[in-house]
Amino acid sequence: MSDRVDYQGKGLGLVDDKGRVAIPNTLRATLAKNAPRDDGKDGGTVIIAPHPEHRCLIAYDPGFVGVWKAKLEALDAAQFATSGRVDYNILDRAGGAEPLPFDGSGRFIMPTFERRYARIQGAAVFLGAFNWITIWAPHVLIETPGIDPFLKEYVEFTCEDKGIALS
Repeated sequence: MSDRVDYQGKGLGLVDDKGRVAIPNTLRATLAKNAPRDDGKDGGTVIIAPHPEHRCLIAYDPGFVGVWKAKLEALDAAQFATSGRVDYNILDRAGGAEPLPFDGSGRFIMPTFERRYARIQGAAVFLGAFNWITIWAPHVLIETPGIDPFLKEYVEFTCEDKGIALS
């Protein structure tokens, strides 16, 4: 984990009908450092999964899988210690993540179901969250209770600046 670089930055990516989208520059550079290709070429692997709490997605590099799995196993064990029951959803949800190739420009194809689940259509907001990148439909981020006002205003500003309607 110490060799990984934290995901910091934000941006908006346009999503076409086939789900093609590019990870914004600042986040793409970090992802490329954390997930280099074995052949030395540009690009790598990004893993897309549902966020553990919100109706959005998370993206991370293969080096984070073991760390994330250990955290989720610890959470499952703690819940078992208090309730005496295993919550299979904790690991099932994360274990259904999709490893996807991305090219040197950060383009990847976001799977159809994941786009549908997160309500992502023509645009996606990418936010660095140190361990991972969150990927939101702009209107869902704004409508979600408890999201920081700075992030909501960033999305409103960016969408207005790019001519993207939030309705």
